[in-house]
Amino acid sequence: MLFGLFKSRPAEPQPPPVVVPASPGVERADALMRRLEWTVMRRLDGLLQGDYRTLMRGTGLDLADLREYQHHDDVRHIDWNVTARQQTPFVRVFTEDREMAAWFLIDLSPSVDFGSGEQQKSQILRDFVAVLARLISRHGNRVGAVLYGSRGRAVVDAVLPARGGRNQVLRLLQMIQQPAQPLQPPSRKERQAAKEKDKGNGTTRLSDLLNAATHTVRQRSTVFVVSDFISEPDWEKPLGELARRHDVVAVRLLDPLERELPDLGLLTMRDAETGEQLLVDTHDKRFRERFARIAAEREETLRTSLARAGVDTLELATDDDLADAILRFVDLRKRRSGLRAGLPAHLGARP
Repeated sequence: MLFGLFKSRPAEPQPPPVVVPASPGVERADALMRRLEWTVMRRLDGLLQGDYRTLMRGTGLDLADLREYQHHDDVRHIDWNVTARQQTPFVRVFTEDREMAAWFLIDLSPSVDFGSGEQQKSQILRDFVAVLARLISRHGNRVGAVLYGSRGRAVVDAVLPARGGRNQVLRLLQMIQQPAQPLQPPSRKERQAAKEKDKGNGTTRLSDLLNAATHTVRQRSTVFVVSDFISEPDWEKPLGELARRHDVVAVRLLDPLERELPDLGLLTMRDAETGEQLLVDTHDKRFRERFARIAAEREETLRTSLARAGVDTLELATDDDLADAILRFVDLRKRRSGLRAGLPAHLGARP
């Protein structure tokens, strides 16, 4: 009798799940990351072995080895007892901490949007940061970033706190790829006031980025300064100060056309930083030779300044292969770290 009182009711149709579409920026970042994971990182995984000590030099409490002192080593790590016995400076090498942070100081000023070939400096910047951040973060380390000029003005305008995981790398890529424009376009009056206040607002001041990093990156970290170093000449001192507290790598972006001009006849050249235009005759051999000489002098000055600051330097050209550049970087870190037993887990010596 009771069964007749409780008739089964037909199930109510459930509404379809609401799918929130990803923003175009997220989709572009994810597509780029998948492409790089399939092309560059897949190739690197077949060539690199070991753990992360080659990429990120940390500090620890466990003594791993002793080696001869090298230029720019931390004098606080000198073992004075061994130095006295051997009559040669020796430093202590410690086992690195397993959890560290890597910070990317990214210069997105207008001069980075240049390339004489198939890709621009901004593209190799983006790909390099994506691959290296993913290599680091997928092994438990955290990555953060400080961006300069990401919204079209010569200021530090974005900070991404250090976190781990693939989503963190996607957030970083989204910030790099976002349109270069202010969040709220200034009014005509505001633009005029800013112009009167600072007529050189378009010129890059890399020192602003380095000083911002000094206040942002508190804990000892590995810091990658990714820039073409076309800037006002006041960045050497803050770079040296940053290198005394952190393990700093200068990743320099360049294009072959910045070193030597081909014979292309009359050209209108525009300064990406200031907007100034100049008509030049590249058919003039003496002009091309003078351009090459000035470029060579700038190269020498820049390399001397980076060496004086005590940082490792990796050069990335627009006609370079990214995987080969990563391998060069690993070899550079291996030589600088003084490790004799080969590279660690995911970034070790090539077979």
